[in-house]
Amino acid sequence: MKSFWDERYSADEFVYGTSPNEFFKARIDILPPGTLLLPCEGEGRNAVYAATLNWQVFAFDQSEKGREKCAQLAASKHVQVNYQVADAMEYNFGENQYDAIALIYAHFPAAIRTHIHQRCITAVKPGGIIMLEAFNPLQLNNTSGGPKDETMLYTIKMLQQDFNNTKIELLETLKTHLQEGGHHSGMGDIIRLVAGK
Repeated sequence: MKSFWDERYSADEFVYGTSPNEFFKARIDILPPGTLLLPCEGEGRNAVYAATLNWQVFAFDQSEKGREKCAQLAASKHVQVNYQVADAMEYNFGENQYDAIALIYAHFPAAIRTHIHQRCITAVKPGGIIMLEAFNPLQLNNTSGGPKDETMLYTIKMLQQDFNNTKIELLETLKTHLQEGGHHSGMGDIIRLVAGK
């Protein structure tokens, strides 16, 4: 998968755009700045936006090209992002470290999904939140992006189980029109979660 993402992010343009995800923006805008972790952050659109709001941003992705694009975008906005090139199974999430963690289209194979989500719960501070936006299985009928493997698409039941030891504030599926660069464009079937620790 590393080579897939390196190839995708090697284009001159930002393949998912430079604006933050709308759900992420709406949530981060109303939170007091603190420490934020963005797993699988790709080219850095959400990380850089949060940094402009004075968040201390930590991000990782397995793509070196993604890290380079994030650095380019951060420089253009005169902010800094602590970005590591790492696989989600190898990244040191730590414990009670972050005020917020945002999983924006961070789709994991079924074999590791629950484990990664549990590590996110451990890593967020008491009183902190986890937010997630991803595709649900109905996305297989659309052409607006996302994994073509149904086991990597998230259902309400799946996330209820993964985050059962948190305070789930929001968990919903919905149809929305995506305008996030060339690879997230058109009608999408998504799922959103906000969970407190």
